[in-house]
Amino acid sequence: MQTQQYLQQRRKFAAAFLAFIFILAAVDTAEAGKKEKPEKKVKKSDCGEWQWSVCVPTSGDCGLGTREGTRTGVECKQTMKTQRCKIPCNWKKQFGAECKYQFQAWGECDLNTALKTRTGSLKRALHNADCQKTVTISKPCGKLTKPKPQAESKKKKKEGKKQEKMLD
Repeated sequence: MQTQQYLQQRRKFAAAFLAFIFILAAVDTAEAGKKEKPEKKVKKSDCGEWQWSVCVPTSGDCGLGTREGTRTGVECKQTMKTQRCKIPCNWKKQFGAECKYQFQAWGECDLNTALKTRTGSLKRALHNADCQKTVTISKPCGKLTKPKPQAESKKKKKEGKKQEKMLD
């Protein structure tokens, strides 16, 4: 009886072992059967770089707007496209709405021209805009008054009032 149990156990072990080997072989075959995906071939195109126009606001002179891009090439599928853009409303429009400058303090007033000037260096340009490296702006100096000695003018007024009182 023990020999029959021993033989049954051996058969179960052998069946389990064969099943294990069969599973390993199946997994190995499945992995070997998988084809590796070829890497996508990089298409070398003769299309040129995109050249973008300046941002044109939808309304007013700042805010949301659009810009057009163009590129050249014989086999290009797309040679024109439109892109949304935004022009900040707090930027100086005098030098282009897409150029931001860092300005120095205002200089002294030039008495010959009655203007004061300052220069600014380019801080940032939106979307590769064509901006000047440095810019100069000027504005009127404001009221130019000749300094008056206040003490003398006050004395004259007081003396004039005293004389009027004496005459009355």
